Amino acid sequence: MKWEDFRSSDNLQDYRGGGGGGMVGGGGLGIGAILILGIIGYLTGIDPRILISGAEMVSGGSSRSQPAPQAGPPTDEIGRFVSAVLAQTEDVWKEVLPAQKRVSYVQPKLVLFSGATRSACGAAQSAMGPFYCPLDQKVYLDTSFFEDMRRKLGGGGDFAYAYVIAHEIGHHVENVLGILPKVQEAQQRSSQQQANALSVRVELMADCLAGVWAHHAEKKWKILQDGDLQEALSTAAAIGDDRLQKAGRGYAVPDSFTHGSSAQRTQWLKIGLQSGQVDACNTFSR
Repeated sequence: MKWEDFRSSDNLQDYRGGGGGGMVGGGGLGIGAILILGIIGYLTGIDPRILISGAEMVSGGSSRSQPAPQAGPPTDEIGRFVSAVLAQTEDVWKEVLPAQKRVSYVQPKLVLFSGATRSACGAAQSAMGPFYCPLDQKVYLDTSFFEDMRRKLGGGGDFAYAYVIAHEIGHHVENVLGILPKVQEAQQRSSQQQANALSVRVELMADCLAGVWAHHAEKKWKILQDGDLQEALSTAAAIGDDRLQKAGRGYAVPDSFTHGSSAQRTQWLKIGLQSGQVDACNTFSR
């Protein structure tokens, strides 16, 4: 993937140098408790952030320090890569959303952290993987996830990492379009199984919107190189709920899926890549 000559985003906040805004002081959850809650969330389909935040409230919370982000754009390669990809998403969506949906694009922030930090949606832990918080309109990313993708999940490569970033930005696009608030309201009135099904639709739409970004980035800048598309498709398959559950416990429970199967994730990424159209990503109508 070509990215080295692109501008850096002004919306990246790099907290890695200060310990990622980690937790200090007494009253917080230990790493063992956090890992256990993460496993429970994985097995039950409940978002681990909800479990961890709830447990912290019960335990009285924790004292946290949040240092100022590092000044200036990142100078390390992975930081520069993330900043360049974020800038590409900004330049694509500020044109695509007004043209296709007559909606102005409000640029989100992307927070780089190491280990742990805070978000308006609760504690952010590296074990959770990247996520988007609609309450503060920020994407949270510990770049060690990219190494985990390569070593543990069988996905990797620069365009695969860009797909992960673009997927989280896709959630922000859903928020800008007013989709996320409607889904969250519907989930509150639903059973756990129905709420999981809605979550799958949201995640698959974000996969498709990542493909829409890639379609227009390729058309605009010719960013793709040999093997890039296969990298992204392989990664989408590697993080399907069915594959992750089978690897973790030997079998899959479709009713507990929250992100979609490997086949679904690759299918919707392809739809976005091929169409370049936001309306083609309506996972709620299929």
